[in-house]
Amino acid sequence: MALHSLTTPSTLCPHFTTPKLVKYTPILAMSTTTTTKLAPAVIVGGGRVGRALQQMGNGQDLLVKRGEPVPLDFQGPILVCTRNDDLEAVLDATPPSRWNDLVFFQNGMLEPWLESKGLRDADQVLAYFAISKLGEPPTDGKTDMNPEGLTAAFGKWGSAVAARLHAGGLSCKVLDKEAFQKQMLEKLIWISAFMLVGARHPGATVGVVEKEYRSEVSSLIAELAYAAATEKGLTFEEAMEDRLCAYSRTVAHFPTAVKEFKWRNGWFYSLTEKAIAEGKSDPCSLHTTWLKELKIV
Repeated sequence: MALHSLTTPSTLCPHFTTPKLVKYTPILAMSTTTTTKLAPAVIVGGGRVGRALQQMGNGQDLLVKRGEPVPLDFQGPILVCTRNDDLEAVLDATPPSRWNDLVFFQNGMLEPWLESKGLRDADQVLAYFAISKLGEPPTDGKTDMNPEGLTAAFGKWGSAVAARLHAGGLSCKVLDKEAFQKQMLEKLIWISAFMLVGARHPGATVGVVEKEYRSEVSSLIAELAYAAATEKGLTFEEAMEDRLCAYSRTVAHFPTAVKEFKWRNGWFYSLTEKAIAEGKSDPCSLHTTWLKELKIV
């Protein structure tokens, strides 16, 4: 497969254009030492992200651990910080009248699951920050290409989530649905490409993939971006590869492994299966080849 760089996207596919300014709602950064009013929230999940979000609040949040019911009478957003595979249980524990207050912090492709639950327009957050250990402060995923930060929120509680993250010293922008979907897909491409390439080279961290296996990850990013753009009928901003590699340098120590297949690489493999069932060529042939090489499919 020929190698392509997304820094020259017009030669790659018609789904890449000149960068456009993305409209977002500005939120003033706040200090945790102020008495700024933050919306009290129900926080589902007592792991690293859930605890960090609780620490950013004003002490009025309610932490709900896995398996515990979400209260009906607690106003405000419900910040869901569990693993993807626990989402079904979270929904079951949440009164249906509160479903429109759910805010999902999960990585990966949630759209098919959300649509199956009638939650097509559910609030979501792309969390580009890292928390090394439970209780430690998060590190913002700002990069040399995006010094303003990459974390983004969408939905009716988007501004409240951004205010909370700003109070914790983190960046966050509020996007409309189309802009958010593009960024969600970019992060999906990042985690699917870097984890798969890293899995081909046992022991390789994200940083090693970016530095030593750039041609492999570049080819995979190009392929997955084209497939996603075609499937969703959207246009990514140019220089995606550079943006994703810049982010990889900020989390260079992360280990690599293909996990949560259903929510990550599995979405791209579903495009493969659909195309083959329709008698078409595989839109993600390199991705499929490497999945088979590792006996993942």
